[in-house]
Amino acid sequence: MSPPQEKNERVLNINVGVLGHVDSGKTSLVKTLSTLLSTASLDKSAQSRQRGITLDLGFSAFFLDDIPPQIASTNPDVRKIQITLVDCPGHASLIRTIIGGAQIIDMMILVVDATKGLQTQTAECLVIAEMTTKNMIVALNKIDLFPPDDRVSKVKQVESRIRSALRSTRFADAPMVGISACVGGEKVAAVAEEKQAHNITGQLSTNIDGLLQLVKTHVPPPNRNYDKGNQPFHFAIDHCFPIKGQGTVITGTALNGSAKPNDFLQFPELGIEKKIKSMQMFRRPVTEIHQGDRAGICIANLDAKLIERGVASTPGTVSLVTSAIAVVRKVKYFNGKLQSNSKFHVSVGHNTVMASVIFFGAKELAEKTITAEEKDDVGGPSVSLGGSSVSGLPRLKFNFDDDFLFQ
Repeated sequence: MSPPQEKNERVLNINVGVLGHVDSGKTSLVKTLSTLLSTASLDKSAQSRQRGITLDLGFSAFFLDDIPPQIASTNPDVRKIQITLVDCPGHASLIRTIIGGAQIIDMMILVVDATKGLQTQTAECLVIAEMTTKNMIVALNKIDLFPPDDRVSKVKQVESRIRSALRSTRFADAPMVGISACVGGEKVAAVAEEKQAHNITGQLSTNIDGLLQLVKTHVPPPNRNYDKGNQPFHFAIDHCFPIKGQGTVITGTALNGSAKPNDFLQFPELGIEKKIKSMQMFRRPVTEIHQGDRAGICIANLDAKLIERGVASTPGTVSLVTSAIAVVRKVKYFNGKLQSNSKFHVSVGHNTVMASVIFFGAKELAEKTITAEEKDDVGGPSVSLGGSSVSGLPRLKFNFDDDFLFQ
C-alpha cells in the first residue's frame, strides 16, 4: 500500500475516526494500519507516553490497494484512496477533544476490548457516533487474550452482547470483526520510526486484513462539494507550531471549499489575515487542498503562540457571534433536565464555550423538522464532513415573524 507517485493523480482523502474506551487498543490499531505519520500521531507528546494513554487527537494515514466500487461510481477521476485515521482519546475528561475529532470524520471504527465488552466511554462514543456519522465498524480487539481453543466461541459471545446493545441505535447492523492490533498487548504507545510499509511498528497482529476488507466494503462515498464553485474555505485547526526559517505551520482538516498557495486566510479570533506560503499532505507537497483533506499549511509572519486550535477561513466568511438559533434534540442517554436559562457547554469544532440556553418551539418545529429530514434539505456549506443532517437535525430556515411557545 505505497503512496501515489504521480504528481497530478487525484487522491481522495477519507477521514476515519478511531474511538473507544481508554486502553481498548485504539493507538495500537492505528499503528498497525498506518503507513504515513503526521507531526501529531501515535501519542508523540511526552505526557501521553509517560501516562500511557492518548491525550490529544492523533493523525496518520494509509492508502487502499484499490478503489472500492461505491467510490469509483461517484468519483470516476479518483486514482487513489487515502484513509486518514483520527485517533481520539478514550478518557472521559477528554470528551471535548473527542467531539472536535468527531466533527471531521466520514466514518468511524469503534474499538472494543473483547475481554471487557462495552464500557463507560464506549457508550459515550456511541452517542457521538450517532450525531456525526451513519457508518461505523466495530473492531473487537485483543482476541489473542482468549484461550485458542475457546477463541471463536468467546468472540461470538462478545459480538452477541454488543449487537444487543446496538439494537436501539442506528448501528444495529454495524459490521463487526475480531482482531488483535498488537498480539501480547502494549501498555505504552511509543513513537515508531516511519517506514513505508504496513504495520510500521513491526508489532504482531491478527486479522487486520479482515478489518481492511470491511473498510473497503463499507467506506461511504464522502460528503464533498467539489462541483459547487465559489465555496468559502473553512479549515479546522488542531495543531500549530513554528519551523525555523520557514514560518508557522497550522495543521488541520478542510471542512469546506479549497485553498492554494498565495491565497489569503483569515483568523477570525485574532482579527488578522495572512497569505498561504506552501501546503503539504502528510509531508507530501501539494498545490491545492479540498474539502475533506488533511493538510499542513505554512504561513509566514504568524506567531505560533497565538494559536492552539481554532479556524482559518476565506476572509469575511466567518463571523464571531454572541448568540445562535439551532435545532437541538436531547440525547436519549442524558437523564438531567433541560430547562430554559440553564447553562451548558457548547462545542463547535475544537472550541467550547459556556452558554445560557433558551428552549422554544418544539411543537411548532416538529413537522418542519420531519419534512426537512425526508428531503435531506440542509442548504449552505456543511458544518461537518458527515453532513449537516447526519444527526437527523437538518438546518432549517428561521422566520423571525413566526410565533413560538417558550419552554
